Amino acid sequence: MADPIRTEPVGKIDDAAALDPAQLGFMCGIEVHQQLATGKLHSRQPGVLYDVTIDTVPEQWQRFNRRLRAARGEGGAVDIAARFETRRNRSFVYVQSPNAGLIELDEQPPLPHDEDAVSIALTVSALLEAKPVTLLQTMRKTVVDGSNTSGFQRTSLVSIDGVLQTETGPVGIDVLCLEEDSARKLDTLSTGDGEQVIYNLDRLGLPLIEIATAPDVQTPEHAKETSMALGRCLRQTRKVRRGLGSIRQDLNVSLACGDRVEIKGCQDLSWIPRIIRLEMSRQLHFYRLANELRTLTSSPPLPPDRRSDDASLEAEVAQSVAEYLPLTLENVSDSFSSCDSKMIQTGLNNGSVMLALPLPGLAGKFGVKSQDKEGAQLPRLGRELAGAAKLAGVKGVFHSDELPAYGIETEHVDAVRNHLLLDSSDGFVLCLAPLWQAELALESVLSRARMAWHRIPQEVRNVVVKKGAPEDGTTSPMRPLPGGARMYPETDVPVYPLPSERWQETLQSLPMTDDERQERISQYEISNDQASQLLARELDDVFVQYASQLPHKGWASVVLENDTADPELCANVMAVKEAGLVTRESMNEIIEHFSGESPSSEQIAEYGEANGFKPADEGDLGEIIQAIVAERADFVKERGMGAMGPLMGVVMQAVGAADGKVVSALLREAIQRISE
Repeated sequence: MADPIRTEPVGKIDDAAALDPAQLGFMCGIEVHQQLATGKLHSRQPGVLYDVTIDTVPEQWQRFNRRLRAARGEGGAVDIAARFETRRNRSFVYVQSPNAGLIELDEQPPLPHDEDAVSIALTVSALLEAKPVTLLQTMRKTVVDGSNTSGFQRTSLVSIDGVLQTETGPVGIDVLCLEEDSARKLDTLSTGDGEQVIYNLDRLGLPLIEIATAPDVQTPEHAKETSMALGRCLRQTRKVRRGLGSIRQDLNVSLACGDRVEIKGCQDLSWIPRIIRLEMSRQLHFYRLANELRTLTSSPPLPPDRRSDDASLEAEVAQSVAEYLPLTLENVSDSFSSCDSKMIQTGLNNGSVMLALPLPGLAGKFGVKSQDKEGAQLPRLGRELAGAAKLAGVKGVFHSDELPAYGIETEHVDAVRNHLLLDSSDGFVLCLAPLWQAELALESVLSRARMAWHRIPQEVRNVVVKKGAPEDGTTSPMRPLPGGARMYPETDVPVYPLPSERWQETLQSLPMTDDERQERISQYEISNDQASQLLARELDDVFVQYASQLPHKGWASVVLENDTADPELCANVMAVKEAGLVTRESMNEIIEHFSGESPSSEQIAEYGEANGFKPADEGDLGEIIQAIVAERADFVKERGMGAMGPLMGVVMQAVGAADGKVVSALLREAIQRISE
């Protein structure tokens, strides 16, 4: 282990782009979760995703109500994140999609691992030069947010100790696991008894490959590079899902003066450096704030490196802070009887209370909303306190540094201060909610306020997303970082042996590399753009499979235009077209018509003829073109070959079904004869 950093961290909070990772003791690792293009992992349900929202869920899909409770892990302890979730008093509604059965509802034991998913996980392990385990032991990983009906996620360790090569340098691969994906959240509703979260079960149980790197990422920019390299490695198998949400990156970030934080929601790789740098700025800010607050309790300052912390000293500081900031909650609803805020009056009339938490000595420490040099919100304690409160289900809190505002006038602020017997150096936080929820929210606020005397807490945070994209790259708290009590063995899934022969088979059947695919596609007579698109959209295998039977350029166009259609159907339709039985222009419509079927060449030709897609006879076509050109002879002589474009439309309208290439060739000949 490197020696602790003894110099104070350098850098301006409002200029995250200029922070020096090396000077700040930056550490970063990445976790990637990639959906596989197979059926579900522990049920034989198909891996189908349904494009529905809370407003478009079919009425016939059944719904089931559940509540989850925290259970003790194998060691007898309740996981810290699970304990916190239990206090949130949330309930869950699960919408049963057509690919969700009794296993997804946790009413039937799971089945053994999906064979295809295991094979893909082994292939990725080999590509990362990782060492496979001798058998898969499925574990249960406690899930605290209701996104799994069972209250846990099944995960199996597949391999360890691999390496990913990047241009900046090698990045170690600590573990590669095969696990279930979670249910998809449709909506969150506020009720008098707490939040109700609605999930769709279509995604639940889809197999995921989880890859966790070592903390070898050197800079925020290297994190993006590493994520891209991992994505390329996974796509090399050609057996992973594509599209938004099919791959998710979690960032584990820490500074020497801070601590490890896991950031979720990093789907857009271009945002990764910005997200990390803003987290660096946040950790630096709260380290400095902690040392500022320690003067209030005459506590010694934090050293610039957490490895120099003294656990017994920090326990003494925590005790003194608990005495300095006691849990004192006061109902100050009467102070707002004359408040003109519609929100406050509506809440009070509906039975909510305005609860106040006094925070001695913290006036001016919460901060007010301001932006850094690139327009992101600067870190501030008030925002962290609000984030802690929101985890209890309230929409937010009011703190004294931002008041008067939101319809709360000076007279109401003074009334609260008088009620709480505060002086000018003291702060407070207000929460408007049902009594039980306001108490839980302010208890969470107090806990987070006490943490401000220490380094930032280890926790899971989420990128703030609005309108489908990150708002500015800042994050909000989700839950405490899970501990060791989170994981325990799964007794319903038998162990899955991985003999050395299986591993040797994997090593001998690795997929083509990107360079090999580029070399292969370059051998065909297609344009550079077609080649690039076929590779980028992972359609080159489909193209190569039938390319020996069909014209290369034409077949490439068909594949690119019908990328979701059955390749065999596309090839058959094109073969019928090459036989002169249907037109080029009708091919896509014919492919769409026969989607999901396996028609013979005769059936395709018959359908083409019945619907006017059979090409006109070339002799008749020539006569029609000659007549059209002769009728417009003056125009043709004036424009020469420039008449091709205008006349092409006239001819196609006149002949109806015809092959565009044949028409073009005949029209060109006719124009040339008149022009001569």
